[in-house]
Amino acid sequence: MPSAEKVEKVATLKQRIAGSQALLLAEYRGLSVHDATELRRSLGEATRFSVVKNTLMKRAAGEAGIAALERLLDGPTAVAFVAGDPVAAAKKVVEAGKRFPALILKGAYLEGRVLMGDEARALADLESREVMLSRIAGMLKGEMSRAAGLFQALQGRFLGLLEAYREKLPAEESASEDAAPHAEGGESGEAGASEEEAEASEEGEE
Repeated sequence: MPSAEKVEKVATLKQRIAGSQALLLAEYRGLSVHDATELRRSLGEATRFSVVKNTLMKRAAGEAGIAALERLLDGPTAVAFVAGDPVAAAKKVVEAGKRFPALILKGAYLEGRVLMGDEARALADLESREVMLSRIAGMLKGEMSRAAGLFQALQGRFLGLLEAYREKLPAEESASEDAAPHAEGGESGEAGASEEEAEASEEGEE
């Protein structure tokens, strides 16, 4: 029956697994305490690097629902519990491996998948989250600039049409005003002719 201490360690590992975006598993055979300390410092606060016992890690992984991780738990194993960007963490582990040859990235767990050595190391070749976000922001900025240019062009075209309409409107009003006096004059002329005919008719009757 497992001791209370082992049960507590398994619970702690399970909790770290649940709180991680990814797990990076490395072989650390021959890595000194000083090298391990330097490695932890280089990984930053978003990644916790811990040497684990395979038996306890297997039990914790099984309870966390990732029993497939067991095939990576062979030989001296250290786990980087990544709370931040997995790609950035993989880059740092691979870079650290160049300084500390004893450190070998042998696998990973990411987005529900267990990655073997070559697949895990391929993460380091991907662009980090910050770089991808920067590129996306650049693309969005370009799209917004094009949209703003199109809006300004449409706005200028609308103002031009409005100005042309305003220039045309007074000319039409002036033409209407010029036509009004002619119409009034014609009506008064017809009225005068009718009065003269009436007077002539009265004189004839007399």
